[in-house]
Amino acid sequence: MAPTHTTAEAQAQSATTPPSSALIIGAGQAGGPLAGALARAGWQVTLIEREHVGGTCVNEGCTPTKAMIASARAAHVARRSGELGVHARDVQVDLSQIVDRVQSIVKDFREGSRSGVLKAGVTLLDGAARFTGVRQVEVTLNDGGTRQLSADYVFINVGATPVWPDLPGLRDVGAMTSRDILLLRELPAHLLILGGGYISLEFAQLYARLGSRVTVVERGERLLSHEDADVAAALQTVLEDEGVTFLLDAEAIQTHKKEDGITLEVRQHGETQQLRGSHLLVAVGRTPSTDGLNVEATGAKLGQHGEVLVDERLQAADNVYALGDVKGGPAFTHISYDDFRIVRDDLLRGTRRTTGDRPVPYTLFTDPQLGRVGLDRQGAQHLGRPTRVYTLPMSSVARAIETGETAGLMRAVVDDATDLLLGATVLGHEGGEVMGALQLAMMGGLSATDLRNATLAHPTLCESINNLFLSEPEPLDGQAGSDS
Repeated sequence: MAPTHTTAEAQAQSATTPPSSALIIGAGQAGGPLAGALARAGWQVTLIEREHVGGTCVNEGCTPTKAMIASARAAHVARRSGELGVHARDVQVDLSQIVDRVQSIVKDFREGSRSGVLKAGVTLLDGAARFTGVRQVEVTLNDGGTRQLSADYVFINVGATPVWPDLPGLRDVGAMTSRDILLLRELPAHLLILGGGYISLEFAQLYARLGSRVTVVERGERLLSHEDADVAAALQTVLEDEGVTFLLDAEAIQTHKKEDGITLEVRQHGETQQLRGSHLLVAVGRTPSTDGLNVEATGAKLGQHGEVLVDERLQAADNVYALGDVKGGPAFTHISYDDFRIVRDDLLRGTRRTTGDRPVPYTLFTDPQLGRVGLDRQGAQHLGRPTRVYTLPMSSVARAIETGETAGLMRAVVDDATDLLLGATVLGHEGGEVMGALQLAMMGGLSATDLRNATLAHPTLCESINNLFLSEPEPLDGQAGSDS
């Protein structure tokens, strides 16, 4: 959930120009906070949301998936507790109860988000917007009727939607998206997943831990092509050990509905095979939700994937802004929320900050987690200047050994000339938290020497940062694939 704000916006606004009017389309993790900030500053704000306040994160992304992952981890820990000398018997999973818990959390977060914008004095319209001119929209209300609106400023925060590949039979077999599967109350006997990206891997492990057989079909030659190959391979091994099957370099050809489930035809290495499953999850990516929005009427332009093109201050046209996933680029809640802060500070506080000067951290919530910020090893190879790479297996981390969580590794890329961190990757238990500590070190300008000598509490996972920089580094000249 986004944090609350002070009345500094109102003080800054009253000291400068008269209040403006704003139309905000989409109540996600940028649109909702921006609506509240502008309203508190005295602006006349209308927020248009076609479904649920809170956006993808609250309703079908971070909140429900991580709540479900917590249930799956509880089942996993119970089953392997014998390794620690604790023998839990007859572990049972009640998927319907899990869904009830998850949706209760979603409802609370959603209602809190809605209440927050209303208390700020925002006019909230439930409906779908379509641009009819420059900063002019027509709203088709969910309860019937239409409204014609215009404003001094327009902000687009409509997010992204799951991609449906052009696969014969896909629409006829009851295939699910990452949104649909959150409401499934029967445990799949055999879950087939199209796509091997971040969303796919979280669901694959989740359902394997709940007791489903899981098969992932990925077109690429390996998982997570944006990550270091050894990191991706280590995570794949963990998931395989938990029962997930991967078909890599494999292409789905067609799918059919059968009496006993679903048949998916797959071509791999020149050979075709038939996969039989009970359920099919489509997780091949997401695309900006600009269909039917008529964004071009504002003077803004769309990219080749339907994203709204913006400058570094998130402006798409004169007094027209796009925030969050709809603008393309990193599709993370914290990026959407920072988009809000950039626009708020620009319009209300006179502070100019751009998207070009911010880090882009992220965490994949598999178990172990994969947290990363900045350069990884493969990125450093193309940097064009010397670096060194420190790598420490989690099996050498005392806290990981004590808790029985030794899968994965820690990695940091350091600039040879300055001794400063250029990036960090942590695949390990609470890897996102450890990555966050390294990110703060990067932001604070701490050197590898500083971190090597830091006095950190024992025995913690973060204490292993000392040992990471005590390990023997791998030197890279940074010239691989460069033009120099």
